[in-house]
Amino acid sequence: MDTNTDYRLLGPVEAWRAGRRIDLGGPKPRALLAALLLEPGRVVSVDALIDAIWGEHPPGTARSLIQSYVSALRRALSADAIETRPPGYLIHADTALVDRTAFERLVAQGRQAAAAGDHPAAARLLAEALALWRGPALGGIGDTLRAMADQLEEARQSALEERIAAELSEAGRETELVAELTALVATHPTRERLRGQLMLTLYRLGRQADALAVYVEGRDVLAEELGIDPGPDLRRMYESILRADDELLPGSGPAAAAEGAPSAPPVLVPALLPPAIGDFTGRATHLADVRAALSGPREVMPVVVVSGTGGVGKSTLGVQAAHQVAEDYPDGQLYAELRGTTDPVAPGEVLGRLLRALGANPPEGDAERRDLFRSLVAGRRVLLVLDDAGSESQVRPLLPGSATCGVLITARARLGALPCTHRADLEVFATEPGIELLAGVAGERRVRDEPDAARRIVELCGGLPLAIRIAGARLATQRHWTPGMLAGRLADEHHRLDELAVGDLEVRAGLGLSYRALDAPARTALRRLGLLAASDVAAWVVAALLDVHETAADRVVEQLVDAQLLHCTGVDRAGQARFRPHDLVRVYAAERADAEEPSAERAAAVARALGAWLWLTGRVASDTPSGAVELHRGLLDGDGPTDGTVGRVVRPIGPEATRRALADPTAWFDAEADAIATAVERAASLDLHTLACEAAAALCSSAYTVGNRFEAWWRTHDAALAAARRAEDRSGEALLLIGLGQLRFEQDRFPESQGYFRQAARLCAELGDTRGRAAAFAGLGSALREAGRLRAAQDVLAQAVTGFRGIDDDPGVGLSCRYAGTVRLELGDHEAASDLLDESLRAYRRLGSRRGEALTLRSISLVRRALGEYTAAEELAGRAVDLLSPLGDTLMSAYAMQARAKSRVRLGRSAEAEIEIRHVLEVCRGHRDRFGEALALRTLGECELAAGRIEAAEQSLTTAAARWDALELPLPRARTLRDLAAAREAAGDPAGAQALRTEAQEVFTAYEARERDEWA
Repeated sequence: MDTNTDYRLLGPVEAWRAGRRIDLGGPKPRALLAALLLEPGRVVSVDALIDAIWGEHPPGTARSLIQSYVSALRRALSADAIETRPPGYLIHADTALVDRTAFERLVAQGRQAAAAGDHPAAARLLAEALALWRGPALGGIGDTLRAMADQLEEARQSALEERIAAELSEAGRETELVAELTALVATHPTRERLRGQLMLTLYRLGRQADALAVYVEGRDVLAEELGIDPGPDLRRMYESILRADDELLPGSGPAAAAEGAPSAPPVLVPALLPPAIGDFTGRATHLADVRAALSGPREVMPVVVVSGTGGVGKSTLGVQAAHQVAEDYPDGQLYAELRGTTDPVAPGEVLGRLLRALGANPPEGDAERRDLFRSLVAGRRVLLVLDDAGSESQVRPLLPGSATCGVLITARARLGALPCTHRADLEVFATEPGIELLAGVAGERRVRDEPDAARRIVELCGGLPLAIRIAGARLATQRHWTPGMLAGRLADEHHRLDELAVGDLEVRAGLGLSYRALDAPARTALRRLGLLAASDVAAWVVAALLDVHETAADRVVEQLVDAQLLHCTGVDRAGQARFRPHDLVRVYAAERADAEEPSAERAAAVARALGAWLWLTGRVASDTPSGAVELHRGLLDGDGPTDGTVGRVVRPIGPEATRRALADPTAWFDAEADAIATAVERAASLDLHTLACEAAAALCSSAYTVGNRFEAWWRTHDAALAAARRAEDRSGEALLLIGLGQLRFEQDRFPESQGYFRQAARLCAELGDTRGRAAAFAGLGSALREAGRLRAAQDVLAQAVTGFRGIDDDPGVGLSCRYAGTVRLELGDHEAASDLLDESLRAYRRLGSRRGEALTLRSISLVRRALGEYTAAEELAGRAVDLLSPLGDTLMSAYAMQARAKSRVRLGRSAEAEIEIRHVLEVCRGHRDRFGEALALRTLGECELAAGRIEAAEQSLTTAAARWDALELPLPRARTLRDLAAAREAAGDPAGAQALRTEAQEVFTAYEARERDEWA
C-alpha cells in the first residue's frame, strides 16, 4: 500500500508526495484515478471505467486507452499503486491520506461532539473538515462522475450548516457569522436551514425587522423558483421572532431547529413498492450485498445499480431488497418504472408521478419538477427504486441530492457513467437454482418427482429466470401436464434454442411458450394489451378490447395473472385494481398482434377501448355538467362520422366501472388519464383520426383535467392533429386547434393561444361550422381580454354570442355571454355587462350546470361591486363559493372567494377578508396558477393597506405587479400600480404615488379601460 502519497478529490483531482504535486496527465487519466479512489478497496471493472470516462459513446480503442492510462498512472505514482485484478483494477491507497476520507472522518467526529453537547469542539472539527476543500469536487475532469461530485458538494454544504449551528449554540459569535451567512443565503437562496440561521443571527443582534425581511424574501424565492411554501422549521422561526421569544437566545431549546435539529417527519409517507414475491430464489449473496449497501453507515447517498440481461431477475431482486431495507427508510419508499427497454418514460413525467406520490402538485417545467422533488426529500430517509432504466441521462434528473436518501436502480446496461456505491451484475441461473425456482412456481412435489425433466427444462430455458418462471406457470396452470411432457414440448417447438443466449430471442422464446399455453381469449387479450401499450389498465378495459362482458374479462385477467404474464400494480384512488404486463411481455404481445391480427381487427380493438373511456367521460360529464362547449361530432351518440373500419365505437360499459367513475370522478380521471392519453396516441398512429380527435377534444374540455396534466394534453392533441391532417380531416383539425388554443390559455401563454384560435376560426368559417367558429371566437375573445385588448375582444365575442344564439347552444351562449359580459365590465358598460351576464346565467341554469352558474354569479358580483353595491356583490360571490365547493373545484372556488374578499374590503371588513385571501393565495400557489396568485397578492395588499400596514401592503402589491409583468398583462398591472400609489401616498411619498398613478392612467387610456372614465 502506498503510504507516501496524498490524494485529493475535494477540488481539482490531484496527487501529492513530499510536498510536490505529481503530474497525472490530462483529464481522462485523472478521471480514471478518481473513479478508482471513489471505490476504495474494491475492484472497478474495465467496463465501468470505460463508462465512467466516455459514457455511452466510447471509442473503439477504449480498452487500450484504459491500459495506457493505468500504465501512465503507475509511472507517476508507483509500480504497485494500481493492481490489475479481473475484471478491472484496484488502487492501493492509504485511505487516511485521501482528503475525502479525512473530510468524512472529521465530519463524523464533529457530529459526535455536537451530539454530546460539546459545541466548540464540534465547530472546530467541522471547520477543519471544510478547510480540506480547495474548490468544486472532482474538478479538472469535465462532466465525468458528475453525480458523485454533486453528492460530495451536498455533503460539504451539510457540514457547513452544521458548523454554523454549532457556533450559534454558543453566545457571542453572531457578529462574526452575520456577513458569512448573508453571503451564503445570497448564493443558496432556497436552502431553508441557512436562511433560518441568518434570521436567528440577525434577531440576536437586535435586528428583528431585518430577520423578518429575510423570511419574506425566502418565502417569495421558494414560491417563485420551486413553487412551494417555507417548511415548518422556517415558519416556526418566523413566528418565534414575531413574538420576540426569549427562547431564541443561545442554548434555548426551540432555537435548536435553526441551529441544526432535523425537521419533524412529514405526514405523508409514500409506500409504492410492488409486492415482494414469495418464491424468491437463488440470489442470496446479491441480496445480502444490496441490502448492506442500502442500510449501512453512509456519508454520501447510497446508489445501487442492479444490472443484467432482460428477464434475468433484476426487478425481482430490487423489489425484494427494497422491502427488506424499508424499515431503514421510515419516511417513505418511492417506486417508478422507467420502461427503458421499450418506451422510455421522460424524466419529467416520472418526476410528476413521484411528486404526486409525495403529495405535491408538479410544476410544468422539468427543471422545476426536479428542484421541487429534491427539496421535498432533502433530509428525509426516503428510498427511491427506479426500475428498468434505459440510460444515465434518464436517471440523473431523478436522483435526490440528500445523503439521507437511498437509490436502487435496475437496468440492462451497467450505467457505468453513473457513480454508485455498489453494483450487482446478475447472471443467468446455474442448474440447481433454476430447478429451485421452477419448483417454487410449479409446485415442489411435481418437480422433485421428475428431476431429470426439471433439469432439462432449465437447460432449454437457458437458465433465464423469466423463461423458467413462465415454464413453471404453464405447469401450474395445466395440471394434466408433467415436467417430462413440458420438456418434450420445449425441445420440439424450439428449433433455434442455441439462439436463447443472444439478445431478445431468449426472452421471446420463453414468452412464446407461456403465450401458447393460454386459451384463445387470453392470447387475444394479451396481444391487444400489448397493442394498446397503456402503462396499466383496469379489468373493464380488457372487456372492451375483447368486446365481451366484464365477468368474462375478469376470468381472462385471472388466467393471465396466474400465468404471470400480467400482474396487479395496486388499487387506484377510484378503487379499481390495475393490471399491466411486464415490459418484455408487452413487447412480445405487440409483436404477436402485428403477426396474427388483421389491421382492421387491431384498429377495432383500440377503438373499442378508447370508445369505452370516451363513453365514461361523457357519462361523468352528463351527471355533473361543467358548462363546457361540446364540440364532438356525434360519436358520443353513435351518429357521427367514423374512420371507415370501426363502426359505432363509443360503447357503454358495465355498472360497476360506471359506479366507481361517478362516485369520485376526479379520482377516476386521475387514475385513467395516462392510459387514455396513450390510447389516443395509439389510435392516431392507426389512423383512427375521427376517434383520436373526439377523444382528445373530450379530454381537454373535461372539468377534471387538473393537476397540470398539460404534457398529456399536448401529446394527445399533437398526435391527433397529425392524424387528422394525414386524413385531410379539416373538421377534426379545427377541433384540435381549438383545444390547443385552450391549452395555451390555461398555461397563461396568451399570444400563442390567440394564434391557435385564429387558425381554428378561419378553418371553421371555410367549413361552414357555426358552432366551431363560435367556440374559436369565444376562446379568442377570452385570450384577447386577458391581454387587455378589450375592443378586439368585444368584437369577436359579439360574433361568438351571435353564432351560439343562432343554433340555440346553451353551453355556448352561457360561455360567450359570460366572456362578453366581463369585457363590457372592463370597458365600463355596466348595463350591457349585466344584460349579457343575466343571459349567461339563464343558459347555464337551463343546462343544469352548477359550475357555469357559479362562474357567472362571480362575474355578476364583479359588476355589482363596480357599481358600489358591495353587500350584493358579497352575497353573489358567496353563492358562487357555495356552488363550487361541493364540486371539488378548489381553484374556481378560490377565485370566487377572492371576489367575496374584495367586497368585504370595500365594506370595511378587511381583517375578515385577509383571512380568506390568504387561503386563496395558498390554493393558487398549490395549483401553480400564476394569474390567480397575482390576483390574490393584489387583494392581500388592499387588505393590508386598509388595515394600515403600509409596509406589508407595499410588499404585496409590488410582488403582484411583478407577477403581472412576468405574465405580460399590462391592464391588471396598472390596477395594481394604482393601489400601490395609495400605499406610497400613505407612506409619505406623494411624488412616487403620482408617478405610479400617471403610469397606470396611461395604460387605462391606451386600453380604454373603465378606470379611464372613473378618474376623469
